[in-house]
Order: sequence, then C-alpha cells, then structure tokens
Amino acid sequence: MDKRVLLIGKEKSFMVNAIEKGLEKENYEVCCIEPSSDKIKQLANKPEIYVLYLGDLTPEDVEVFKYLDEAIDSERFLLYLIGNKEELELALMYIAKEKVQETYLRPLDVKLLAEQLDTVVDFSGVDENLKKKILIIDDDGAMLRMMKTWFSVKYRVYMASSGKIALSFLAQNKVDLVLLDYEMPVMSGPDVLKDMRNNSKLKDIPVIFLTAKDDKESVMKVVGLKPEKYLLKSMPKEKLIGAIDDFFLSKSTRK
Repeated sequence: MDKRVLLIGKEKSFMVNAIEKGLEKENYEVCCIEPSSDKIKQLANKPEIYVLYLGDLTPEDVEVFKYLDEAIDSERFLLYLIGNKEELELALMYIAKEKVQETYLRPLDVKLLAEQLDTVVDFSGVDENLKKKILIIDDDGAMLRMMKTWFSVKYRVYMASSGKIALSFLAQNKVDLVLLDYEMPVMSGPDVLKDMRNNSKLKDIPVIFLTAKDDKESVMKVVGLKPEKYLLKSMPKEKLIGAIDDFFLSKSTRK
C-alpha cells in the first residue's frame, strides 16, 4: 500500500487544508476532493485510504455517506472519519460503524493520524501468507465485520457466524488463534471449545473468549477448558488489539 490518502472535505475549509499539509509533512501524497459521490466515483487510481472530514457537512450531504457505506464493500478502502460528536453521529447514521477503521474527534492531532496510517501502510507490505491467522466466531454479523475491520490491518482474519460453521472451517484450515463468542444460539462458545478440546486435530489451537459476559460464574465455567484469555467486547479498540498483539508476542517469546 502506497502512502496515498484521499481526503474528502470542503476544499475551502481551513481544517481540510491543515490536514492536507500535516499529512504531506509526514510524507503522504494527498488527493483532496469535494464530498460528492459523483466526483469520487469518477476519480481514477484512487488511494486505499480515505479520510472524511465532517466539518462543514450537513444532513444535505448524506448522499456521500451512503455512497461510502456501499462502496467500501466493493472497493475495499480503509475509511477514517474526523468530526465533532454531532457530526460523527450524523455520519454513522448512514455509514455502518463496523465499516469505519477509526473515528477522530476534532480538533485533530494530524501527527497521531499519520502514525496510525503508518501502521496500516507498514503491515500492508507484509505477505498475507506470513500474517498470523485468526478465526472470529460470533453470531452477531455487525460484530464480526467490525472485528474483521479492526484486526485485518495486522492479521489474516476469517469469520464464522456459528459454532458448527467454525468447526467445519477448522477441520479444513489451520489458524493461529480463535476469538470465540460466549453466548451463541444452538452451539454456545463453551460447547465449541469443548468440541475443540476433544478433537485431536483442534485441541491445541489457542482460544480467547471475546464476550459481553463478565460475571464470575461464566468465567469459572470455562476455566477447565483452558482458554488463553477472557476479553470483553466492551474493551476500547486499542486495548483489545493490544491484548491480541501481546498474546502473539508472549507466544513467540516462549518459543
């Protein structure tokens, strides 16, 4: 991935100009464009990183929000939103939260934005076959897509919407880690882990519970199955990704 950014915002905006200059200072090539779905569609050789500045946008600009929500699935770009609380709430009424890589409250620290984009660019250069493979199991489709959005920067991510689908996938594919929801219909997270532990081919795959359940009883119920960790879905994005990074780091250190 090249250090190129499509900056979407009102061209006469002071902040749009400041973001452009700030990113250029960090060695990014910035293409500025008005918040118009037609203009974005017509743009050739689009960057893979989109930054949408929401300042100066109004409910009349929902067309561009709807376009980005649909286009991100087919064009596979990374989307970052910058705005105040009300502006972000407006945009997220039309752009699915799970499709957004990150949101930033303004005023924006452009250097922080550049540092996070650097991480994306650096990991994009890693051969996909060399990335650690993670299977996320959750019956909530929105949660699956959000986790995939978050983790795909660093890892190769697969998704399964049920325990049965996950076990079928694991029988044919090797992964380095399973992130497992606790409460699922038909086959719960603990049931999935029991089946894995009773299967000679799957018993050694590391499993981390990623769940909304934080009561002691639920935790104790699965202690005997020896999951690696027990993480809450309510954790901030940075802490959640950091916990997975730490898991792989500690595992490589033990080797």
